[in-house]
Amino acid sequence: MSAVIGPDLGGGSADPPLQRANSGWIAVLCLATAAALLLVVAGHAAGRRGYDVAPLFFWSGVVLLVVPTSLRIAWPTTARAERLFLLFLLAEAFLYCKIVYSPTSFGGYDEVLHWIAAQDLIAARRLFLSNPLLPIGPTYPALEIVATAIVNLTGLPLFAAATLLLVILKGTFIGALFLFLESIAGSPRISAIACLAYMGCSTFFLFDSMFAYESLGIVLCVLTFAVEAASKDLVGRARLKSLGLIALLLASLAVTHHLSAAFAAIYFGSLAALEAWRRHDPLRIKTSTAVGLAAILAITLPSLWVQARGIPLAAYLGPVIESGFDSLLRKVMGPAPRLEHLGVPDKALYMRLTTLLALLLVALGLATGFFRSLAMAAPGGARSGWRPIQDILKRRWHESRIILLTLLAFGFPVSVAFRLTSAGWEIGNRMGTFVFIGVGLVVAVSVVHFWEGRAPRGLRRVAPAVALSVIVLGGLMSSSLNPIHGRYRVAADQESIEPMGIETARWTKEWLGAGNRFTTDRINRLLLASYGRQDVRVEIREGVDTARIFETETLEPDEFWALAGGDIDFLLMDLRLTTAPPVLGFYFQPWQRQKGPLSGAALLKFNDVKGVTRIYDNGWIVIYDVRGLHENS
Repeated sequence: MSAVIGPDLGGGSADPPLQRANSGWIAVLCLATAAALLLVVAGHAAGRRGYDVAPLFFWSGVVLLVVPTSLRIAWPTTARAERLFLLFLLAEAFLYCKIVYSPTSFGGYDEVLHWIAAQDLIAARRLFLSNPLLPIGPTYPALEIVATAIVNLTGLPLFAAATLLLVILKGTFIGALFLFLESIAGSPRISAIACLAYMGCSTFFLFDSMFAYESLGIVLCVLTFAVEAASKDLVGRARLKSLGLIALLLASLAVTHHLSAAFAAIYFGSLAALEAWRRHDPLRIKTSTAVGLAAILAITLPSLWVQARGIPLAAYLGPVIESGFDSLLRKVMGPAPRLEHLGVPDKALYMRLTTLLALLLVALGLATGFFRSLAMAAPGGARSGWRPIQDILKRRWHESRIILLTLLAFGFPVSVAFRLTSAGWEIGNRMGTFVFIGVGLVVAVSVVHFWEGRAPRGLRRVAPAVALSVIVLGGLMSSSLNPIHGRYRVAADQESIEPMGIETARWTKEWLGAGNRFTTDRINRLLLASYGRQDVRVEIREGVDTARIFETETLEPDEFWALAGGDIDFLLMDLRLTTAPPVLGFYFQPWQRQKGPLSGAALLKFNDVKGVTRIYDNGWIVIYDVRGLHENS
């Protein structure tokens, strides 16, 4: 057991002798990537038509994309430049797979929210306009500023400008992560394998590739880490210049994304504490001072922005964190609650098995790489035995960043535990984005110094690369309910954004004009606000949720007077909500769980209400004009 999990770094050579990239392999893998993307496109096309062959096409393309490229990236003799090129190729190919799901318009729920904010910025030429669907979004406007700047400079439509921005961000992220890990580990191969393992994070394929503020936030976050790590040995004027660049990046991060800014503050604060705690380093005082200044900036700048804009961050994040921890504690301390009523979505068996296998492989990598990763930071890290760990316990190490990232990997089992609960799923998912930076490093160290052995040959060369491929595939399969573009499903976020709802929203803008006060279910609110440019409301009036009006088969006096005394102009009823229970478990708000589909009588009860007029009906979607109720009241 000591040999398996111990800190021995004697196995394997981290990097091959300096050599040139193999252009033949690059050409072959580019061709394989092109063929893989054609299969992915064929899978989406078959999925839109409801063909059973869609998963075969799509997943064959994904496997062809991931496996050969992963094998070459992890191969012991691959050159540094070739590894970096293949990482860019794989990352951008993943982004293409995400974009081609909806190649002409925004397809994700969060993307449409930020599209609304960008449209408001272009139309009004003012920042901080209210967005009732994402109240905190306008207070972090960096993404919309950059996207609209591209629109103004190039004349591109907003969707094309956003797509171009995402391409740049994805490449920048991979490059920054590679350089950051390379500068602290001193090994291009470990850095490349760590980046490959990071692609197994459940947020890499979809969540962090959306037109949303977290996609820009994580890039700025890793860029800041890379700049700080690259400048750790600088002195004098060069060090001051690097601190200026770090300050600029942290200031940009403070107005981009709250969680990314919080992680940067935690990272630099913890790094400063480790630097202050370690000893027997003649440069410790200078290094600690520079890291301490970065920590002060990382903590102060987001706090100043929150205070300056009056951002209710505690009110926004507090309930999510509290409910997540409560749900996790209930699951640990007592029997798990029954989940049948929550509408928990199901996945195909092969997706669940692949995700489970990837989870087990990551756990194996963490178990066999944790102490080895710590040993890399110890003085004379090539020694065998447990002496390096003893040195670390005595506060002797040369690289605090490796210590911090290794300890950060402890967050992985915590994030998995949160994802096993309904209320804590969002916490676990968001944690993965940041935790996997440490997970990637530890898994890479395990691959190089344990899995491959001292002289990797045959299966010892191929098996680790295959395991990394499974980890990447598992991350992709856990990123969404179904990454293949299929037919409409009820209350399933991107699977519910389809032409009928979009055309109805456009009709409201053309025939009713923009800015009318609408209320409806969660998905149609999104479409009305974006395509229809309507003023959507989450509540009928203060304290009266939309669900109360929609769910009952008769309009009770309290609901009637709330509707009559409120300022809602129109109600949109989507009769498709009567055909199936919600895939995500709710029609209106996440805390309003539904046991089954709504009834048609409940949605059509306004046909017989005096003062209400049906002005639109396409067979599935009905719009009621309720302005007459205000006149009668």
